[in-house]
Amino acid sequence: MRSILRTAVVAVAALGTTVLGTPAAGAAEEPTAERRSATAPSPTGQSPVGYDVSHPQCGQTLPDDAAFAVIGVNGGIATTENPCLADQWEWANDSSGAVPAQPRAQLYVNTANPGEVRGQVTTWPRLGVNRYGVCDGDNSAACSYEYGVDRAENDVRIVLDTLGEASPGAGDIAVDSRADLVGLRWWLDVETMNTWQSDGAAAQRNNRATLEGMTDHLESVGGRVGLYSTGYQWGEIVGEVPSWSSLHGLDSWLAGARSLSGAVANCSDDPLVGGGRVIMTQYVEDDLDHDHSCVAAALSAPSTAAPSTTAPSTTAPAAPAPTSAAATSAGASG
Repeated sequence: MRSILRTAVVAVAALGTTVLGTPAAGAAEEPTAERRSATAPSPTGQSPVGYDVSHPQCGQTLPDDAAFAVIGVNGGIATTENPCLADQWEWANDSSGAVPAQPRAQLYVNTANPGEVRGQVTTWPRLGVNRYGVCDGDNSAACSYEYGVDRAENDVRIVLDTLGEASPGAGDIAVDSRADLVGLRWWLDVETMNTWQSDGAAAQRNNRATLEGMTDHLESVGGRVGLYSTGYQWGEIVGEVPSWSSLHGLDSWLAGARSLSGAVANCSDDPLVGGGRVIMTQYVEDDLDHDHSCVAAALSAPSTAAPSTTAPSTTAPAAPAPTSAAATSAGASG
């Protein structure tokens, strides 16, 4: 992703983080899905390359050989809008669809958790009840979860308000109503450049709760959710994900490569969470994000059960709210 540089709670390490969409990736595990080689053409003979674009590409001429495209909903941080979303969505609709595993037009959203600096933002929730308990405005897992739900609700609103007015060339991926959200692929962009909690295991639990809130809401409207990051950044922000979490089993889109061959190799890296697959990798070429599909066959859709608002099972402790750590940045996104 093309994230704008800003102050952050989590420090950015020199070799493991995203810099203009070029982070390093993690360790290896062979996904079970069918692979596509670096040079293999699509079944139609068309280019198999995908692209992801957002607000930094506003006004630029975009490639005409896209097999699929991923469009940023936000303007670099989780509370903003991409001013070119409608135009870029129309461009994505014109993708060839040459890679059956990848929908021609997909979306990604920025994510964050400003709970440690909640006094510096206006978007931190003050009420709500969910699987982690009652949110009362404190820096807790319950409020972190509500923050994620709020961000996802806002992303859905942006998409419906903006893309409902667009006129894509392929009506089957128009987004005119909530019914059109069913089956839409959303990627959660998880990077250390955004504001995250940083005080150990409790902070990682809260960060995970935010992403769970986003996932649960997007799946409740029929979305297919995946995770974009690198193994390093995911480990810093989220850490291990328990099997009861709604993040468990989500597919991964891994950043970090600087060439197509590197992107192909990264298809063998570990997925970000257990039960998931690496289905796409990113590489940067000519200062533009390119995407390689690690799978060739179409993927089945996950279930879209409504998010749980009850306490987790005994394997998922609803721990008390952690003590808020002092902010390590002058400002915060959120």
